[in-house]
Amino acid sequence: MDYNTMRHFADSWGLLGMFLFFLFVVLFAFRPGSKQAADAAKAIPFKDENND
Repeated sequence: MDYNTMRHFADSWGLLGMFLFFLFVVLFAFRPGSKQAADAAKAIPFKDENND
């Protein structure tokens, strides 16, 4: 593949692929039930702290 072919592929299909990935990530983050998973994940660093 030469440079122009790769450039054309990246300009068209690469942009579409990145947009679909972005859309998937956004929909995954705002899916029903993700709040519980996010709350559990944000508490991980404080799991071993003592409350003295």
